[in-house]
Amino acid sequence: MSKRFRIRLLWLLVPVSAVVLAFGVSSLVLIAIGENPISAFRSMFRYGSQQNSLVSTVNRAVPLYVAGLAVAIGFKMNLFNIGVEGQYRLAALLSAAAGAAVVLPAPLHVAFIMLVAMAVGAGWAGIAGVLKVKRGVHEVVSTIMLNSIATGVTAYLLANYLRKPRVGSELLLATHPIPASGQLPPLAVIGGEELRSFVLIAVALGVLVYVLIWRTRFGYDLRASGINPDAARASGADPNRMILTTMLISGAIAGLIGMGDLFGFFHAYTLDFPVGLGFDGIAVALVGLNHPVGIAIAAMVFSWVDRAAQILDLEGVPKEVIIITKGVIILSVVIAYEVVRRLVQAQEVKNAAEETRRLEEREEAVAA
Repeated sequence: MSKRFRIRLLWLLVPVSAVVLAFGVSSLVLIAIGENPISAFRSMFRYGSQQNSLVSTVNRAVPLYVAGLAVAIGFKMNLFNIGVEGQYRLAALLSAAAGAAVVLPAPLHVAFIMLVAMAVGAGWAGIAGVLKVKRGVHEVVSTIMLNSIATGVTAYLLANYLRKPRVGSELLLATHPIPASGQLPPLAVIGGEELRSFVLIAVALGVLVYVLIWRTRFGYDLRASGINPDAARASGADPNRMILTTMLISGAIAGLIGMGDLFGFFHAYTLDFPVGLGFDGIAVALVGLNHPVGIAIAAMVFSWVDRAAQILDLEGVPKEVIIITKGVIILSVVIAYEVVRRLVQAQEVKNAAEETRRLEEREEAVAA
């Protein structure tokens, strides 16, 4: 077994061990409240493996996947873009309003809405980038504040400027509906559940992120700037420019989080629009180790657990047990990630020392 293979195996064990530990802790919690964990997990598996549940899992996973990509871009640059939630909500509102205000051919209409969402998300994230570059404001502080501002601005704009006229006693606040040309038809209907088309765009987005980060000079500079800004500067990269560019890209991706729901279900921004996806994206990125493939698997796991847990209410089992499960997964990944990082670092130091020793022995042999 090669050293590189052993290292990759260690990294693979991080999310796997976290999931196993989480279900173990959840089992103890279920036993503590007088429930049978085997029966509970069997019910979840049976319900979660139904066709409509699997389709729902994919639909739920798509926004989490996009959110995870947005967060992971920042992590690769050693930036903590905790403002993905605000960027996504503001982008969803303004893109929905813009999409309802124009009439375009079907492909162009969808592209227009996505471009508006990306521009809004990038612009809102760019504020934090400028503050960090120009004034040294930490991105965690600025993005947390921007989340609060975005929530207030979204509510104000929806209530006062962008809502559709009230019909009778209707209380629901919503933007004008997007015409059919700005909607995406489902890929298929399986088990009575529609599989949304935006999953294809999400897959393409993941491929683009992988190529950008791991197969381009820009991605190399981005990762190098995150690891060691001074070394990156010596190689020709501008860390400040990379910070601003990374925040813009992260925000642009964050703007797309709500597009699956907007194109395939709501067709407008309403008060029922999903919230908390930006924060869930942080957990998905951590569990997925900031890699598009890992993020996809993590998004599916989280979505499946949420879907399968719905059956617990009907059987009298507290659904909050699943919140514990997800929390333990996140905590376990953070701990396991640090443990593996130190093991890998120690192995690299050991390998470097062995290589140095071999070089010294070779030099001594030549000199003799």
